[in-house]
Amino acid sequence: MENSTGGVGRGPVLTAVTFRGGDGCPLHAWTTGSGPPVVLLHGGGPDHRGLLPLAARLSGRHTVVLPDGRGFGRSACPHEEHHTWSRYAADVVALLDLLGLGAAVVGGTGLGGTVALRMAVEHPGRVRAVVVISAEDIEDDAAKEAERVFFERFAARVRADGVAAGWDPVLTDLAPLIGNLVREAMPRADAASLAAFCAIGRDRAFRSVADLAVIGAPVLVVPGSDARHPADLAARLADALPRGRLSPVPLSSTILTAEDLGAVLGPVVAAFLVGEGKREGNGRKRDG
Repeated sequence: MENSTGGVGRGPVLTAVTFRGGDGCPLHAWTTGSGPPVVLLHGGGPDHRGLLPLAARLSGRHTVVLPDGRGFGRSACPHEEHHTWSRYAADVVALLDLLGLGAAVVGGTGLGGTVALRMAVEHPGRVRAVVVISAEDIEDDAAKEAERVFFERFAARVRADGVAAGWDPVLTDLAPLIGNLVREAMPRADAASLAAFCAIGRDRAFRSVADLAVIGAPVLVVPGSDARHPADLAARLADALPRGRLSPVPLSSTILTAEDLGAVLGPVVAAFLVGEGKREGNGRKRDG
């Protein structure tokens, strides 16, 4: 067993897991706690360490699984063609298979929340519930083209001058928490993998909020607080999802650190999970 924060007593004790995606890409994850499984997926830029305090809040009742998504942290993936939304979702399925888990609650921040939603669409039998923290924008055609150009320029800076050069022009546009988590993860980032990740700008997770109406699992949606994670989108998602629920607490600009994230949203996520667990245990039809 290892402690991902680097020392005993400085965070939850983690068990390391190595697995492979469907394309053979070597990937890494960590588990902590015991009970029904919850997979927490980090956003685009940080790695699993940014979710350790939230995991600690949930690990008393749940087995929390924390992957480094392909291209981030220890899950190096420097091949552009291996970065698609379907592959990201399939990676979670491969991890569940390795752990012998039929289904799990799947949640995440930013990009991780998008992957969780994509998994619920593509692999509904493997998802008990979804938690989306700081939901990413679902772009129209013009905005998607702007995103593609943004990622291409980002990748060019990373290839030419390194990870910090890629992030420098955009950090001030991010929500304070996201910017801080990105800065903290930079020393562990692989430049080639980060640049390859930018190929995701050429793929499309969803074309509209209506695409998500097929998700039958309960979904907790936490509003974001910047242009990339617009607060109004969270309300539209919660309304469109058959069993969507809008979090009473947003990812506000006062949440600055991973510890803040765990302290503020941990109780909200825990209450959602307990409520869904009781509904399943009682065999009652769950409301939306």
